[in-house]
Amino acid sequence: MSDLDLDELREELDEFAQPEKKGGRSPREERIIAGFEDIQRFVEEHGRIPQHGEDRDIFERLYAVRLDRIRALEECRSILAPLDHQGLLTGTESSVTSTAEEMGDDELLAELEGAGVAGDLTELRHVRRSVEKRAAEEVANRDRCEDFDRFKPLFAQLQKELETGVRETRPFELKAEIRPGSWFIVGGQKAYVSDMGEVFTNDQGRSDARLRVIFDNGTESNMLMRSLQRALNKDEAGRRITDPVAGPLFSGERGEDDQASGTIYVLRSKSDHPLVAQNRDLVHKIGVTNMSVEQRIAGARLQPTFLMADVEVIATYELFNINRIKLENIIHRIFDPARLDIEIKDRFGNPVVPREWFLVPLFVIDEAVKRIKDGTIGNYIYDPKAASLKREES
Repeated sequence: MSDLDLDELREELDEFAQPEKKGGRSPREERIIAGFEDIQRFVEEHGRIPQHGEDRDIFERLYAVRLDRIRALEECRSILAPLDHQGLLTGTESSVTSTAEEMGDDELLAELEGAGVAGDLTELRHVRRSVEKRAAEEVANRDRCEDFDRFKPLFAQLQKELETGVRETRPFELKAEIRPGSWFIVGGQKAYVSDMGEVFTNDQGRSDARLRVIFDNGTESNMLMRSLQRALNKDEAGRRITDPVAGPLFSGERGEDDQASGTIYVLRSKSDHPLVAQNRDLVHKIGVTNMSVEQRIAGARLQPTFLMADVEVIATYELFNINRIKLENIIHRIFDPARLDIEIKDRFGNPVVPREWFLVPLFVIDEAVKRIKDGTIGNYIYDPKAASLKREES
């Protein structure tokens, strides 16, 4: 699809706005299910629910509106409840929660009116968003970082530490958090405060200082501390990045004050797909859920994420006090070199590529979980040739 037809968009939203009950599985019910599966695929790919906002692309905003409508309509919830393995109808699996008010068809269409769509269907045209305006103003004050090669390894290490949970992102709170060596996310880019000049009193009688800020796109800015502070406060997605923390990601034993987070589960498929059948003992699905594993796998044979087949539970690991989605991302990063390359047709005949299946022996999965628990996972990654975990080379 190379263009977004607003009439088609209105028709799709009308399907959710005008209930029409018929006997059996009506075409409308099939469309509701198919629309919900689009949202599920978005969540699997991005690790979060779709969100409203002018800084989001057309399809994420459409999915956000669609999810709001589904949650608001009892009929939709009753149809989709058996398929809701991610807890989207109640928001229990969401890493973030949309706080935007529900938009009507006309409001959404007005917001998208005049927006052309780029070749990859993810970029709004002809609509100058406030986020873009702020970014343009900031970029205008940036220069090419001539010695970026010196900082590039720092950005690479930062990304690994974020993926493994050694660092986290938190809302920006205080000007005092801005100091040499601190990291932030502003305008969608990682920013590193390399140097800070002498503190002085500005015309408003407030303390300020000149900073050298390096951005992950290879640019830098000689900006004031107050300017960075304002940019972080204005940017809804602006974050500070915490310093590295020592210790395990989660404890192997539950303490009195621990809050249950969920379960890591390892499944084996009963699919008769040739690739699965030939590697039955090595093909495993690794995921994290906050519901019981039995609930998670209910109706597996109807869901492409389970290869449209029943499954067998091979191992489970209970976890506490940790973000489930972050943990799942860590696990999938470790085993990414062994990700199963397979395409499955859903019940509508649409091709789906499941992302949570890996060609890896169970004993290596067990070792990875133990290393995550004791905090020694570091930069380990699975080596398919050696069938073992190995440290990534810096």
